[in-house]
Amino acid sequence: MTRKKQRIETDFFRQLDRFTFAVRKRVSTVYAGNRPSTRAGHGIDTIGFREYNKSDAIKDIDWKAYARSEKLYVRQFEEEKTLTTHILLDSSKSMDYPEVGTSKFEYAAMLAAGFAYMVSKYNDRFAISTFGENLEVHRPKRGRKNLLQTLDRLSELELSGGTSIESCVSRYNREIKSRSLVILISDFLDKPEAIESAVYRLSDHDLILIQVLDPSEKVLPLKGHSKLVDLESGEEIRTYVSNKFKERYEEKLDEHTARIRKVCLRVGAEFYSFTSETPIFEAFYNTIRRRRR
Repeated sequence: MTRKKQRIETDFFRQLDRFTFAVRKRVSTVYAGNRPSTRAGHGIDTIGFREYNKSDAIKDIDWKAYARSEKLYVRQFEEEKTLTTHILLDSSKSMDYPEVGTSKFEYAAMLAAGFAYMVSKYNDRFAISTFGENLEVHRPKRGRKNLLQTLDRLSELELSGGTSIESCVSRYNREIKSRSLVILISDFLDKPEAIESAVYRLSDHDLILIQVLDPSEKVLPLKGHSKLVDLESGEEIRTYVSNKFKERYEEKLDEHTARIRKVCLRVGAEFYSFTSETPIFEAFYNTIRRRRR
């Protein structure tokens, strides 16, 4: 079954208004929201002068000050440095599960929208781009208008195809012009080597990975003779689901998740895993509580 419209709830946005969102300190060129910094040259507000040195551009010399003092000065300005947030959202067919109730994609889209809402409060730039077999890039912009347009776009999105996380992240990484906050949201049901490659490619940024699974993917509800269908390829597998089969499946899933967590720890990224039955605000709060100021 293909959904005609994705249901992306936004009521929890009001609960986010009591929080601030901090970017990790290791990303030294960006700030949590708007923060003032002092620089020479062009900016917002003039806060004084300092003597010219060889590292300054000649065009930044204040010639009126030179005429008065016969010394070279440059103006100092206070500028606003802002955080750019890039959110990569898995839109492959495997995210269109289950057929009834909140799908993994709808849940993941709500998380993505929550982060976008948080950074839009500071008038910071953000973009939510989607990936599956192919990548759909959207440029970071500011404002609530951008958020509303993004929500409209996601609600109309038709999920299809497989997942090529390694190639899509490789392409998207070339679109990021400076150190940023990057949030990657997916079920991560891809080859672990591909996920590790994606993490390493984005490791220069302040990186958060969020895994979204359906509860039935964590603990198999099946028993006996069963038919399993690969949502991405459509391939059907008939098998007998015994208690031993369930145990082995859960072990494999735990090993897969642990491998992702390990590579994130290695590069200083954060990793979270939720099922879609987790209250959305609880999941969101768990990802930001260590960043609260």
